[in-house]
Amino acid sequence: MATPRAHSSKRPTSHLLLAISLSVSVLIPLFVPAAATAAVAVAVGDGGGQWATGKGEGQLVAEADTAGGGLVEEDEFAGGFGSLDSMLQWAIGNSDPEKLKEEASDVQKLSADELLKRRQEIKELMEKLKMPSDADLMKIAIADLNNSSISLEDRQRALQELLVLVEPIDNANDLDKLGGLLPVIHELNNANEEIRITSAWVLGTASQNNALVQNQILGYGALASLVKMGYSTSTEEAARALYAISALIRNNVNGQEAFHSENGSAMLQHILVSNSIDVRLQKKAVFLVTDLADFQLNSGNPQLPFLSDRLFLKSIVDMLSRFDLDLHEKVLLAIKSILKLSSTDVEDFEFYDLEAVLLRLGVQLEDLTPDDPKEFAGEVDALRREVQTLFQQKLKQVHN
Repeated sequence: MATPRAHSSKRPTSHLLLAISLSVSVLIPLFVPAAATAAVAVAVGDGGGQWATGKGEGQLVAEADTAGGGLVEEDEFAGGFGSLDSMLQWAIGNSDPEKLKEEASDVQKLSADELLKRRQEIKELMEKLKMPSDADLMKIAIADLNNSSISLEDRQRALQELLVLVEPIDNANDLDKLGGLLPVIHELNNANEEIRITSAWVLGTASQNNALVQNQILGYGALASLVKMGYSTSTEEAARALYAISALIRNNVNGQEAFHSENGSAMLQHILVSNSIDVRLQKKAVFLVTDLADFQLNSGNPQLPFLSDRLFLKSIVDMLSRFDLDLHEKVLLAIKSILKLSSTDVEDFEFYDLEAVLLRLGVQLEDLTPDDPKEFAGEVDALRREVQTLFQQKLKQVHN
């Protein structure tokens, strides 16, 4: 969370010292109860949310005292104060002007030493109310996941907290060090769908463009559970599983080999061929196919066998018969990338009459109604012609 920036000052001015003293009477009654509160509450994202904890009140207070810092309760304090000035700005803005005016005359009688003493008292109070670090909050959430007696609601809340906390790459790298990866992976097998969905979401977020975390998760064998989730009849669960899988194996040779070993291609094909599956999920599946083909093309690594499997290719081509411009674009990009792979047998595409399918698509794009997005349709048609030309070139090379 962002903290207010401190105003630079080499020594306190008389106005600042006056403001400090005036604020003490307001700050102390407000802060002290918060310092003694055992619950943890912080703002999350655009909305407010409580940090879950399965620990008792006495245990939290004892741990806070041992650590030398307190826990924050009120939302106003959740962002923290970057400096004494920023704290004063908040305090004065939330104080009773009449009360401040009444005390002004008494404060003006204080000596400089007494004013400085009060300033020190406030600084010490700020230290006690210091916001817990991300690592501290991650430890609390992980402890909750390891607590078998915690409610489903608090278990879900702990996962949601981790989802926010692992977005920064440094925190994601610390998740396993703090003992958090295994508990999250374990929740992929929870009987509750919402818990499984959020667990997959956490893993996908933590492993996004992060080879270290990708390999850690792969090492714990989480991919098998995610592939299983990809068969779910729940669109949301399958989509989160696919998101996590994509993040886990993107630009990762080990991950892609593990995906093949877990027969992930069968899960993808299941999504592609089913008429009952949400088209948005099918688009995600096609996008993953393109991503895998592009990586094979650009990396020079051994190519995934299923990308040249005849039945798998048929499931890709058949998707062009569904009239959805966005889906058409994604399918054409996938076919374009697959056609460029050295392992692709272009005659497999010929067997499924790709030429005729592309021609029919061209006619459909020409017959759009005035209400259809003509500009986007033109872009899709340009891509269609590009794929058609590439296909014809590859066929010519084979037949010559």
